[in-house]
Amino acid sequence: MQHFWKACSPRIFANLGVIALLCSLCAPYAHSDSKTFYDIQYRVDLKPDEDFAHVRIELSGDTLPSQLTLHLNPERHSEIAGEDVSLNGDKAIWKPGTGQSEIQYRFKIDAKKSSGRYDSLMTDKWTILRTDKLIPPISARAPKSLQSQATLQINTPQDWNTLAPYAKDEKGIFQLKDPGRRFIRPKGWMISGRIGSRQDIIDGTDTVIAGPLGIGLRRQDTLAFLGWTLPELKKVFPEFPAKLLIVMADDPMWRGGLSGTRSLFMHADRPLISGNRTSSMLHELVHVVTGIRGDKESDWIVEGIAEYYSLQTLRRTGGISERRFQEALQDLAEWGEESPNLLVKRSSGPITARATVVLHQIDEQIQQSSDGKRNLDEVVTALAADRGEITLKKFRKLVEEAAGEPVPQLERAFLTGKKKP
Repeated sequence: MQHFWKACSPRIFANLGVIALLCSLCAPYAHSDSKTFYDIQYRVDLKPDEDFAHVRIELSGDTLPSQLTLHLNPERHSEIAGEDVSLNGDKAIWKPGTGQSEIQYRFKIDAKKSSGRYDSLMTDKWTILRTDKLIPPISARAPKSLQSQATLQINTPQDWNTLAPYAKDEKGIFQLKDPGRRFIRPKGWMISGRIGSRQDIIDGTDTVIAGPLGIGLRRQDTLAFLGWTLPELKKVFPEFPAKLLIVMADDPMWRGGLSGTRSLFMHADRPLISGNRTSSMLHELVHVVTGIRGDKESDWIVEGIAEYYSLQTLRRTGGISERRFQEALQDLAEWGEESPNLLVKRSSGPITARATVVLHQIDEQIQQSSDGKRNLDEVVTALAADRGEITLKKFRKLVEEAAGEPVPQLERAFLTGKKKP
């Protein structure tokens, strides 16, 4: 060893010194991509004698975003206040300083759909709403290394309980998680009040069925139904959320199903399996797990997938027989003749019916072209993994990759009802 060190020339040691100096200079930059966190606390006051929620959003941390823009709904968000806040039309421009900053506003809870029924409502015993309506979309101007940690605190009367698709800490405060998002806000359905719930772990998903007390909800029936169907659904959609909240209520709430992030609402009167062999529950669950939305001509894909896989899930689990499955498709085909053009902005009942039949034809075409090696499952699994907006072009590309050749059912002339494949 001594001979080695003697053999080393001064130049080598000089070079080593230069390298050490460069390393020390670079050291601060080696951690420049490390994340810095700040806290967001959403505080909401619910009072049964009011139709408004009082909302306060508090930021704290050594470094805060330079600007936050709240995209308000003027019909529901009002009385915006904050030292660092200014209004610009339907936007609240919030420029936090350092250390701490907050914004306050009122949110109108009661909201009716065009049918006259509610998709958000406050009564003297309970409230049901979407937290991503309560907290509007917020865009943040901040360095990529600056990340948020968020909690949601719901203040209610003492005998009320609150459920949302998030875990609570020992103080009953929701710990918000949204992987991939630098600015976290609550999303999905929430129910608060004098409520009852049933909970179980179904194929790894913490599933909760909740609704107001005293209205005869089928909480346990719904859990049993999901116990046999959810594992099959997760074979096609493996990225199913780890936590699922299903909120149920009766009139005057919306008489149907409405999906949300890791959650859905279902009217108490909706059957788990309808007379036409479809399932509104499974339909909305497919929306929950896919998280896709159509562009101006592709809503039929979104709604058709939800309806087709509600049927397929029942068939594959033995909920309906093959004969019943084929009868359901025939009924949908007849209904779909009322609206032959699928390329419209919104998919109504007959459009969704025809879309379901078209997706079945595409499924059969993929299986035939691939000698049974592939089917539509591969396509919808990929869509659910990507989430976001779906276009006809993107859908056609995935289908033709699975089939290995063009699929005639995706020609525009066929989709508009001008010709048969």
